[in-house]
Amino acid sequence: MASARTIYFKNNAGCLWEEPEAYIRLEYYAGVRSETQFQALLTHAQQAMKRHGWSKMLVNQQAMSAFTPTEETWMIDEWLPRAVREAGYRYGAVVVAHNVFARLAMTGIVMTSRKLGHQYRNFEQESEAVAWLLAQV
Repeated sequence: MASARTIYFKNNAGCLWEEPEAYIRLEYYAGVRSETQFQALLTHAQQAMKRHGWSKMLVNQQAMSAFTPTEETWMIDEWLPRAVREAGYRYGAVVVAHNVFARLAMTGIVMTSRKLGHQYRNFEQESEAVAWLLAQV
């Protein structure tokens, strides 16, 4: 099915794909990223979900470095509430980062999402993440 993917947006922070199974795939790239590129990547993810009426996103963080405090604050205070409210974002399947600090940074985001009616689940393997995501209705 990978060949049926369509790239929606790409920059130095990562890449977004539109998956034929009706979800957005976000893959973070390794290395330092600018705040502007990080915010653009997530803003485009929100726009893609809204455009399609999709509520699911696979987030591959395996190569990602830890969120900066500014990135984490922006995600928790601005992006996530807006994505849930305006784009209908409900399910996030996260393939966890190899970097332990990146894994820890995700904890605050997961806790916040519970208050918004959004569900994140963490996975070591992408196949498990996809299976869970596709089971959500």
